[in-house]
Order: sequence, then C-alpha cells, then structure tokens
Amino acid sequence: MEINGVEIEDTFAEAFGIQVSRVLVTAATKKLAKIAATEATGYGTSVIGCPAEAGIDGYVPPQDTPDGRPGYTIMICNPTQKKLDHELLERIGMGILTAPTTAVFDALDDADEKLKIGFKLKFFGDGFEKEVEVGGRMVNSIPIMSGDFLIDSEFGIKKGVAGGNFFILGDSPASALIAAETAVDAIMSVEGTITPFPGGMVASGSKVGSNKYKFLNASTNEKMCVTLKDEVEDTEIPADVNGIYEIVIDGVNEEAVKEAMKEGIKAACTVTGIKKISAGNYGGSLGAYQIKLQELF
Repeated sequence: MEINGVEIEDTFAEAFGIQVSRVLVTAATKKLAKIAATEATGYGTSVIGCPAEAGIDGYVPPQDTPDGRPGYTIMICNPTQKKLDHELLERIGMGILTAPTTAVFDALDDADEKLKIGFKLKFFGDGFEKEVEVGGRMVNSIPIMSGDFLIDSEFGIKKGVAGGNFFILGDSPASALIAAETAVDAIMSVEGTITPFPGGMVASGSKVGSNKYKFLNASTNEKMCVTLKDEVEDTEIPADVNGIYEIVIDGVNEEAVKEAMKEGIKAACTVTGIKKISAGNYGGSLGAYQIKLQELF
C-alpha cells in the first residue's frame, strides 16, 4: 500500500491501556494559558522513566470556556489511578496554581471515575477558600496574592490508550524531521489526543529491555538506528533511508488514537523524500491494542 508514493508497511503499532485525565487551563491571555499548560505537562514523555505521560491537547477559544477566557486542554496519563491522582494534584498545584491569572476545569466528558483534586487543593486557602459559580458550575475559589484561583472540585479519569505510534523513514535527516513536524501539526487537530514527547517527536526510539544490560527496562532500538544500519545484521532500515523519527500518541480512547495516527501519516506522506511509514511493536507482548497501519485507510 502507498500514499503519495510512500510505502505504508503491512505492520501494526502496539499500544497499551492507561488512565487518562483531561484538564482545561484558562488564563487572562492565550500566552499565559499556554505557559501554565506547558509547565503542568513537563517531564511527561514516557512512563518508562517519567512519573506521567502528559501534553497539550489543543487550544480552546474564550467562547468555549466556562469563564470566557482563552485556554488549553491538557492530558495527564498514568498506568494507575493512585499515581494519576498524585500527578494531577502536584502538576496542577505546582504548575498551574502558581501561574498568573489561571483557572482549571475538568474537561473529560465520559469519565469512568472522579478524583477530588480541587477539593484537596482548596485547603491551600487556609480557611479563606469558598465556592463560587462560574459558567453555570460551582467551583472552589482559593485566594492567592494575585487574586483568586478557581478550580473544579472533581476531575474525571477514564481508561485510555497510550503508545499509538508510527515511524517516518526519510531519505535524509532533514526530510524525516520536516515530515515529523508536519505530522505533529496535523495531529493537533484531533481532539482527545497528545503527542507527549518533545515537540511531539521521538528522536531516541527504544525497545523493551536490553540485549546486553539486564538492569535496563528499555534501550536503543538498534534495528532502527540510521548510524548502525551498516553494522547491525538484521537492520530494518532500507539502503535509501538516512533519517527516522517516531511519533507516539496517547488518547482518550482507541478511536481517537487511530484518527490521530491516520492524520499524522497522511501529513507525513506529503513531504518530499519520505520513503516509508512503519510502526513499533513487540509481537503483541507489550500491550492489548494492535493498530494496523494499512487498516487506518
């Protein structure tokens, strides 16, 4: 199968279940809202080493937010409910409450459960906290130096999907990078998904475990390292490929991840020099979801 002359390999991306939250951060300006959203989602690339996977879902204009101010939806994900509760409390408390003019609202419509994040954070008000109505909902109002910080009492979580992915193989490092950036831009239009790695792009790649060092949970995917293609006997890199990037996607459900993968792959295939689209899997041993690339189209 080909798209714009780019081969779509007959393989699948192996994804796994994860607990997902979706939070709306608003502020007086779009710039301030994005700063807070960025702070709250930092150090959130992969649960291989990070305490959560996190990223910005998308921009929300003032007419669509409870307080009539610009905002961004963010997603914070963790394999367990207990750890996600902890991450939400710390990331909102330290990354958003501390940021100028911000407010925080639950943005997950079909939650499986609710966590009392705002109820816990309200005690920062030291007895001066109160409830107020904003946009038809009752929220906690916490007095802080710059004014009042507003936050919903409860935030929904649900079982989502993490690790949806595809590899972009280009004839040069530049073509692969441009295609990866183009793919991430396209994925931003798919609501309920994030690309948690820096700039949405994975430079490192990895495999489960290690061939040599047994103390590692993950190590370099030597079969997909362009500088090793002449050294590794079972390399998976074609001779005309000299640049590779991976895009990893987390979503509120499998359908959202599939849509993001589809849009990202289509966008990547518009870039000159892209030779092939592949995906990462471990034969089904890592996760319960097998998203077949060719079936996306």
